[in-house]
Amino acid sequence: MASASGNDDDLTIPRAAINKMIKETLPNVRVANEARELVVSCCTEFIHLISSEANEICNKSEKKTISPEHVIQALESLGFCSYISEVKEVLQECKTVALKRRKASSRLENLGIPEEELLRQQQELFAKARQQQAELAQQEWLQMQQAAQQAQLAASATANPVNKAGSSQDEEEEDDV
Repeated sequence: MASASGNDDDLTIPRAAINKMIKETLPNVRVANEARELVVSCCTEFIHLISSEANEICNKSEKKTISPEHVIQALESLGFCSYISEVKEVLQECKTVALKRRKASSRLENLGIPEEELLRQQQELFAKARQQQAELAQQEWLQMQQAAQQAQLAASATANPVNKAGSSQDEEEEDDV
């Protein structure tokens, strides 16, 4: 996506996000497309400026990861001290949300059952399910075998009615002799 500098490799904030922020901030104001593009460019430049300064601070402290403290120091060194209190509030909200996520993901840990026991129970349930499936398959196979035998008997009964009648006559003739 091209920016004001003309470099196609520059990253920008998605326009939809900017449009949403503008609507939420100024619900009864119409904003021209050029003004929206300008806001996108300004936001992108601001983020680039802060992240570059935070990266320099991070490098000076011989760290490999930019931390929230580096960002706060970058805001201060660039003269954006008025934003720091809001940034700290947002940081605290993010930490709270992250903590809630961690708590939710550790529900298994809070059960008080060791992971090995949970794994054993899971394997037991799988074995039961396999056994039930095998029993069902066996029952279906037996039913199919019975149906096939019945069909075979019915077919042979309808195909050979003369033989049965003839065989009973043969028995009667043997009795006469």
